[in-house]
Amino acid sequence: MNSGSFDAYDVPADPQGTGQSPDGTGRRVPGVPAPRALATEAVHAGRDDLARQGVHAPPIDLSTTYPSHDSRGEAARIDAFATDGAEPEGPPVYGRLGNPTVARFETALARLEGTESAVAFATGMAALSAVLLVRSAMGLRHVVAVRPLYGCSDHLLTAGLLGSEVTWVDPAGIADALRPDTGLVMVESPANPTLAELDLRAVAHACGSVPLLADNTFATPVLQRPVEQGARLVLHSATKYLGGHGDVMGGVVACDEEFAGGLRQVRFATGGVLHPLAGYLLLRGLSTLPVRVRAASSNAAELAGRLAADPRVTRVHYPRIGGAMVAFEVAGDPHDVIAGVRLITPAVSLGSVDTLIQHPASISHRIVDADDRRGAGVSDRLLRLSVGLEDVEDLWADLDRALGTAPGPGRVLREAAVANT
Repeated sequence: MNSGSFDAYDVPADPQGTGQSPDGTGRRVPGVPAPRALATEAVHAGRDDLARQGVHAPPIDLSTTYPSHDSRGEAARIDAFATDGAEPEGPPVYGRLGNPTVARFETALARLEGTESAVAFATGMAALSAVLLVRSAMGLRHVVAVRPLYGCSDHLLTAGLLGSEVTWVDPAGIADALRPDTGLVMVESPANPTLAELDLRAVAHACGSVPLLADNTFATPVLQRPVEQGARLVLHSATKYLGGHGDVMGGVVACDEEFAGGLRQVRFATGGVLHPLAGYLLLRGLSTLPVRVRAASSNAAELAGRLAADPRVTRVHYPRIGGAMVAFEVAGDPHDVIAGVRLITPAVSLGSVDTLIQHPASISHRIVDADDRRGAGVSDRLLRLSVGLEDVEDLWADLDRALGTAPGPGRVLREAAVANT
C-alpha cells in the first residue's frame, strides 16, 4: 500500500490469519471474525483466546521446557517439525522450538502485515540471517540488493559472512542482475537513513519468481503492507516501532507458511530465539502502534517543513507516505548539532516514544565503505531524526538551538519522487 496512514483495511477473516476464510472461498463463515480496522486488530490480534482462559492481560510463559509422559508422541511431533518446520501441534516441547508468548506476538504481527505467518527472532539481524540461511540451504546464495539498506544489513551482505554473494543495483537493474542461483532480492523502503522510497510493485514484478524481501521497519504496517505490492517476505527490526519504547530487542519476518517453516527450522538449529519477556513487550507495543506512528508522524511532518524553510539546513528528506523519520543535511558541522541537543537524545536506534538523533556516517552506516555510503546518498552532513511524541514546539526549540547560526540555502526533497523517476 503506497498511501499514507489509514484507518482500516481488509485483514484475514480467519483466526489463524491465513488471509482467507477456512473453506478457502473468501466468503464470510459463521463464527469467523469479520475484517477489523487496523486500530482494532492492533489491540486484539494474538489475544483472541484470553477471555476463554479467564484472563485479561496476555500471560508470560517463561518455561524453557515442558513436561510430557508421551515420549512417542514427542518423537512424532519433532519428526514432523523436521520435515517442514510447521509449528508442533499440542503442548509446547522446548523453548528453542517455540514459546506461547512469542507465538502471540507472531500471530498479531502476521495479522497486521496481512501474511499467513510470522517468525520472531532475538534481533532484526538474526531474522535477516535466517532468511539468508534458508535460501543458502537450497543452493541459492546470490542476493540482489538496492542501496541504501541499514548499515549492518549492508555489511552482512557485502562481507559474505553467511556465504552469500551480493550484487548491488539500482531498481531498474534488478531483472538483469538475476541469476539461476539468485535466492533473494532485498530492498528497504523508506530506506535507512535517506528515506528514499521504491515502487515496491514494480520491484516485485522485476523479481519474477525470486522472493522479494522488503524491510518495512520505518513504515510499519500502519503506513504500508509490502505483501500487497508483491513482496513475499517482510522484515522488521522489532526493536524499533513495534516495541516502541526503547526497552526491548527483537526481529521478525512476516511471510507465507511455507517460508515460515524454513525460518523456524533455522531458528531451532541456530538458537536465535526471541525471549518470552521480549515477546510480551512486543505484543504490548503493537497495541499502541497505530496511535504512536500517527502522532509521531504528525510531529515529523511539522519538523520537516520547518527544517526545509531553515537557511541552516541544505536538504531535507521526508517520505511521501509520511512516517516519523526525518533526514536532513546541515550547512554547518553535523557533529555540533549532535553535541548541542538537550531534549532530544543523541543515540543510535529509532522508533521510541522519545526523539533520537544520530549521524549515520559515524554510527549506523559507519561499517559501510565510505564510497558506497556516499554513493547511496548518505552524505557526511546527513543527520537522521527519529521523531517521538513530545510537544513539537519543544522539539523545534531544541533543534533550533542546536543548529546554531550556520547559514545555508534550505530546500526540501521528497525522496520518493526522485527514486521513482
